[in-house]
Amino acid sequence: MQLGLSHLVYPGAQHTRYTHVLGAMHLMGLAVSVLRRKGNEITEDEERAVKLAILLHDIGHGPFSHALEYDIVNGVTHEDLSGLFIERLSTEFGDDLGRANLIFKNEYTKPFLHQLVSSQLDMDRLDYLNRDSFYSGVSEGIIGSDRLIEMLAVHDGNLVLEEKAIYSVEKFIVARRLMYWQVYLHKTVVAAEHMLIHALRRAKHLSKQGVTLFASPALTLFLQRDVTLLDFKTDPQYLGAFAQLDDYDIWGAIKVWQHHEDRILALLCSGLVNRTLFKIEISKQPFPIDRISLEKELVRNHFNVDSEGLDDLVYHDLLMNKAYTNDKQNINLLMKNGAVIDLAKASDNLNISALAHPVEKYFLCYPQHH
Repeated sequence: MQLGLSHLVYPGAQHTRYTHVLGAMHLMGLAVSVLRRKGNEITEDEERAVKLAILLHDIGHGPFSHALEYDIVNGVTHEDLSGLFIERLSTEFGDDLGRANLIFKNEYTKPFLHQLVSSQLDMDRLDYLNRDSFYSGVSEGIIGSDRLIEMLAVHDGNLVLEEKAIYSVEKFIVARRLMYWQVYLHKTVVAAEHMLIHALRRAKHLSKQGVTLFASPALTLFLQRDVTLLDFKTDPQYLGAFAQLDDYDIWGAIKVWQHHEDRILALLCSGLVNRTLFKIEISKQPFPIDRISLEKELVRNHFNVDSEGLDDLVYHDLLMNKAYTNDKQNINLLMKNGAVIDLAKASDNLNISALAHPVEKYFLCYPQHH
């Protein structure tokens, strides 16, 4: 699934990563045509390579990707894994994928090709905002991707937008921010995702203590071992096993674990299966230590669990929404006089400079105990 557990809030959000990458590849074809029409040379080989790079850009995502990145694959990011998959495929399929890999890693001679795959205004984002809006029903995320693609240009080898795109791109950034709070970081989705993170964390903890847990062979491998980026690079079995994992491995395990004798694992898994999700509170300020301790005490008494397991039942953390980040390659506008200006500076709309500041919210999440 493209959106992990978002379907718990938006039942229509059942689309897959596969449909997303097909859509992104379609948009890439449109972008290549526009840039060629404006006099930029893109060879047929380059076109194939940039389409392959966008087709494969998400291949390193595991099921419930962000939940898995916490513990199941020790802090190995989906970008790292995508790169390794593309490398593995290029040994099988040759030059095309070798070139795609260079574009993916931003080592190709034309930086704008990489920027079409990964930047603040890449084909990935132009597809997922419209697609996620459509399937979730949250219409605020709809953007004019066709118009934005029509305004693309290249200046000194880098991707820019023509000046007249300024209002379309402002809408794009506002849409992205709204989608973050309403869909990707919706508080109920955050609660469910943290329940999943901690169910997998608990399962891994038990596995390493020698407790036998029901799981598919691929999932068992990652539960029993701490697989690092170096392991993925040096031992081909790990990438092969990771490729075997999908949502079914996780749900299949969780359905069985809800009856496990470990109280904490069973509580988390039955909550996910039966949609008895933990209560979550959001605040602009961090939650005081004594408030967190109180929740832990209430949960400990109500569910009769030992203190060491409480961290798997009571969570507090920070949510961040960066609609437009200055540290990732900026969106630059090509003005009519030939100057290139960063969007936040060019905009006559105060929105963009305001949107460039990340918004932080804190959350406290715990099982219902009344």
